[in-house]
Amino acid sequence: MDPGEVTLLVHGGTVVTSWRCPEVIAGGAVGIAGARVAVVGSSAELRAAHPGARHLDAHGGLIVPGLINAHHHFYSALARGLNPGYRTATFVDILDKLWWRLDRALDLDAVRVSAELSLLACIKAGCTAFFDHHASPGCISGSLEVIGEAALRAGLRGVLAYEVTDRNGRAGARLGIAENQRFIQACRGQQRLRGVMGLHASFTLSDETLAEVAAALAALDPADGGCHVHVAEDRADVSESRAALGGDPVARLDRFGMLGPRALLAHGVHLDAVALSRVAESGAVLVHNPESNANNAVGWLDLKRARAAGATICLGTDGMSSAPLRSLRFSFLADRLQRADATAGFEVHPELLANNAAVARRFFDDDRLGELTVGAPADVAVIDAPPPTPMAPDNFFGHLIYGAADAAMRHTIASGKVLMENGDVLSLDARAIVENARRLAPGLWARFADTAPGTPFRVL
Repeated sequence: MDPGEVTLLVHGGTVVTSWRCPEVIAGGAVGIAGARVAVVGSSAELRAAHPGARHLDAHGGLIVPGLINAHHHFYSALARGLNPGYRTATFVDILDKLWWRLDRALDLDAVRVSAELSLLACIKAGCTAFFDHHASPGCISGSLEVIGEAALRAGLRGVLAYEVTDRNGRAGARLGIAENQRFIQACRGQQRLRGVMGLHASFTLSDETLAEVAAALAALDPADGGCHVHVAEDRADVSESRAALGGDPVARLDRFGMLGPRALLAHGVHLDAVALSRVAESGAVLVHNPESNANNAVGWLDLKRARAAGATICLGTDGMSSAPLRSLRFSFLADRLQRADATAGFEVHPELLANNAAVARRFFDDDRLGELTVGAPADVAVIDAPPPTPMAPDNFFGHLIYGAADAAMRHTIASGKVLMENGDVLSLDARAIVENARRLAPGLWARFADTAPGTPFRVL
């Protein structure tokens, strides 16, 4: 690429070229031509070479690849402050008395504003790509299109999935399959949106529905395949699957041919050694969601054990926030507490953001997504965290955890478009979105209150 094409120059910071084995350039800059990185180098040299480019000052902060969130739930955004009105003693209680009532109360307007709130939060967190797992049983058809349209307006990349489950009956499960199929096909040829088959969890999926999902996937081009599913988040998923459905969650997915490099398995907290080995052998991905696991008191994914089994581990937020760096810092510190070992945390955590980028490449078919090198997608985040001490590749992760992870983002750029400048979001109208959310939330909460919880769900 000709450096003379540079039209946007992000300068005056420390450039970190990737999350894995980065080059660290103090006083660095990234030059962008269109939607791609054109040049990376010295800030002083590139500013002199490209005086006609739009200059975006990093004010000494970190210029890093745009962050990627491997598991999110945009639809949860309007639950903030919502009291379920019932005691939730177990994880199944939390699903039955909070989340399954909320998703049944959603209409397309609420789906749209929830997505906009989450996208706004993504941009503010420097997150330029996401994997969203959606559920709205009262308005399944067209729901992914609503989220996708919002994502395109925001300027982000997204892989969307609708949650197929039997908890709303066979008709609801089939509508969910059809919604995924339609969206996957609609995304063919698009650069920034992809679809994948979404599944809730093994314990809410019958063999009949899994067979229909498998048939739907088999009918797609292999490049459109894959699934996004909760696996062994709580012990109930494992025990119910074994007792009622004849196998643990991983074994059931395997039996229906759903494991592979395009399978995202969220949580994996209660997987045994056999299941972890099968996940690793298949190339499937475990997505760690540390803040959500703590919030729901479901347990803690043993990252060291999963990594030793050969599993690829990514990082998500599960709707708790839209900030991967916050999730990373929490996981690192909580892992030390879990192990009662103040030296722990470095075995796996430095890999997580790099793994997120590597897995996103499987869906967007771009071998440089998630790095700042010539020819890579121009997805950039600028963290307002000027290094107060020397930074190099071998201590970058320490700077990230103990400083940058809790700092604000200054700029966010996706596909060469400035989405946020100096903390102000440009691609979305933040004030209008929040006002709209305040207008819609009372109606959603009223519908929620009118939706009684049921008995803990069983597929049989």
